Order: sequence, then C-alpha cells, then structure tokens
Amino acid sequence: MLNIAVRAARRAGSIITRAIEKRQDLVIESKSKNDFVTEVDRQAEATIIDVLHRAYPKHGFLAEESGVQNGDAEYQWVIDPLDGTTNFLHGNPQFCVSIALKHNNILDLAVIYDPIRDELYTASQGKGSYLNDRRIRVSNLMSLDSSLLGTGFPFKFPEDLDTYLNTFKALHPLVSDIRRAGSAALDLAYVASGRLDGFWEIGLHEWDIAAGALLIQEAGGYVSDFGGGERYLKTGNIIAGNPKIHKGILQTITPHLNEGLKK
Repeated sequence: MLNIAVRAARRAGSIITRAIEKRQDLVIESKSKNDFVTEVDRQAEATIIDVLHRAYPKHGFLAEESGVQNGDAEYQWVIDPLDGTTNFLHGNPQFCVSIALKHNNILDLAVIYDPIRDELYTASQGKGSYLNDRRIRVSNLMSLDSSLLGTGFPFKFPEDLDTYLNTFKALHPLVSDIRRAGSAALDLAYVASGRLDGFWEIGLHEWDIAAGALLIQEAGGYVSDFGGGERYLKTGNIIAGNPKIHKGILQTITPHLNEGLKK
C-alpha cells in the first residue's frame, strides 16, 4: 500500500511541477476568504484518487477538494493534493502532496512529497519514518531554549487570532526563533526529520495533518490537541515535537487558551 501511495504522490507532484511555470494562466477559485483552489489542486487530487482506487476499489477517501467517498470503509485515504496552494500561486517553493491511510480509524501509512526538492517522507505504523529511504528522528533538544518552532496563523478563523497571538507572544521569548512557512503538512514533516523542533497551529483540517502526525509519531515524537489529548484530527488544533518540546509548548500556551480550544 505504501508503494502505491508513493506512486500516487509522485504523479501528483509531476502535475504540480509542470504547472508552476504557467501558474499565472491558471483558473483560481476562492472557496472562502483566504482559501483558494486551482485546477492543479483538482487535477492532482483526481490523479491520486485514480491511482489508489484502481489498486484498492473498496477503500474510502477523505480528500480536500472532493470530500468523502465510501466513508464507512475499513480503509480510508486522507488526501491533500497540494498543501500550500497560496505559496504555489506566488511561486514560493514551500508546498507538498500529503497522503495518509487510516485503518479502522487509526493512522497506518503516511506519504508527504515535496516535488520541488524531490524529498519523499514516508512512514508505516510501527516501522519508523523515512526521508528518501533514510531513517529520520525528531530532534533531541531537551528544552525550548535554542529550539526552532514552526507555526501557522489562523487566517481562516480570525476570531481565534487574538488567542493565537497570545500563544505566540508566550513562546517567542523562550525559543531561538519561530517560522511560518505556509504548509502545515511540510512543517510537520520537518518536525519528524528534526529540521524543526516543534510546531503548533489552530484550526487545521484532517487532510493537513494526518500524514505529518504519523511521521512524527514514528520518528519518536508526540502529537496532541491543545488539551494534551488525541483529538487533533477532529479539532484541527495541534501541538507536535519531540517529547520535551511538545510538553514545553503545551505548558506554555495552555494558560492563554480559551476553554473551547482546550477541549
């Protein structure tokens, strides 16, 4: 199944890289404020689903652009065909293809593919995480001191901006620096590979974080919601990092969260 998912991700990546030089000519639609979709997103997603469906016709899908298909299936693929669409539209080379597989609602496989750098992140439950076939681990920092964190602004949820800024201000003096690159899936892959020590964000979707979450867990890290629990795929509120960094982020931001975000 992992090999099929890799094949699907690479085919989608080829569609994306061919389109980047002609992005000015693409048809762009606005799904909501600050949330865009292009014909490239849809074509990449259709290609991924076609590859997976041909191999596994009884499997279900949860995909960003086409929604749920066969939602009661034992196996469900969770697909973001182009995470970082806004970056893509501006020629900013920070975007990726993200594919995860859930078996009976438990994350089982993960693929994140950065087509610009040709970097392929993969994970299987209980078998570790890899970057281009090289085993990866989360960083070994023991505290927030000197850490480099990733984050994302809640641009789709302006009502949470003040709360988010309070968490940012609480963490900022404790760490080396904070990056906001614009692709949550790729940020999580960077946590898994130690390029970032931790990550937090409000209001993501399941397809943004499913693959990255498994990559981090299989690389020795922790992933949780803002209450320290495991509902991050449902709430979209996520904290990730190695065990010490995850704990440090959680303890630092908890006093600044409203009750709704703590659940």
